[in-house]
Amino acid sequence: MKRHLPIVIIVVVLVAALGLLWFLLRSSRQTANTNANANAASPGTEPPGAEPPHVRGNKSAPVTLEEFADFQCPTCGAYYPELKKIEAEFGDRLRVIFRERPLVPPHEHALMAAQAAEAAGLQGRFWEMHDKLYENQKAWTEAKDLVPLFVDYARQIGLDTDRFMKDINGEAVAVRIFQDGKRAHALGIDSTPTFFVNGKEAKDDQWKPEGLRAMINQALQEAGK
Repeated sequence: MKRHLPIVIIVVVLVAALGLLWFLLRSSRQTANTNANANAASPGTEPPGAEPPHVRGNKSAPVTLEEFADFQCPTCGAYYPELKKIEAEFGDRLRVIFRERPLVPPHEHALMAAQAAEAAGLQGRFWEMHDKLYENQKAWTEAKDLVPLFVDYARQIGLDTDRFMKDINGEAVAVRIFQDGKRAHALGIDSTPTFFVNGKEAKDDQWKPEGLRAMINQALQEAGK
């Protein structure tokens, strides 16, 4: 028995070592799975964008239409009157949120236009500048010097133009555009306009006016409205 004792001890140690190894590997897998689940992005966890957001319409509306757009984007410009029609059709049942997504490049003036809109927003006139930029898109897009035009738009909508010029390159404006950009990046948005209806992206032909209307009506049905 004494002669076999060392062998028995070795076997016991090996069995114990194998058991410990199995336990460690199992724990490692469980930890990895837990970490993977924790790191997986779940719906609604993306950055919120600039706060407070630019909202038009009933802030308590059952349906929220979130638009990511570029003021120089020709498609966004063509869509602008259609979106105004949609807002009028749905009235208090719809609120619209605008998010900055200047595509630079290829739109060389898009960033400055976004800055102009956000600078106007600091004086409570974001939507007035938003409308001016889309209604006059061709004029400022083709201009060599945007500053006189944007200052004129600021004057027309009743802004303090000195403050406007100071804010246009200020930190507050830059932060808002950056925050909207973070949200756009997290959502994988690389084209404009891109729409979300109550958090659901308008994909394929849904982004077109009739597709967007259908999504809004569906969201109203789901909300019991």
